[in-house]
Amino acid sequence: MTESSADRPAGASFAELDSLPTEELRERAFELARSRRDVGFFWELLQHLPNADEAEALDGAPNSVGPTIDEAVALWRELTGHGYEETEPLLRAAFIDYLMKH
Repeated sequence: MTESSADRPAGASFAELDSLPTEELRERAFELARSRRDVGFFWELLQHLPNADEAEALDGAPNSVGPTIDEAVALWRELTGHGYEETEPLLRAAFIDYLMKH
C-alpha cells in the first residue's frame, strides 16, 4: 500500500500545503522535526517570535536533544499561546518550506 501525498507532508505540493490551516501546518512540521530530532528547526522558529529572548535558556547540546526539543515545544506554546498574530505569515512560510524540503 502506498501513501498518498496527504499522508506524507514532504510529498505534498505547495498548493496542498498552502490550503491547510496554520495550526495543521504547525502540527505537521513539528511532528516531522521531532522525528528528525531537528532542534535547529525549533530554534529558528523561536528566534522569530516576540519575546524570543526567553528561548536563550535552551541548551542545544547534542547529548540533550530529546529534552531540548521538548523544551522548545513548551516554550513555543508559552510564547504563542493560541494565536500567531502578526507572525503568522512568516510562520506559515517556515512551516511550508520545512515540509517541502524534508
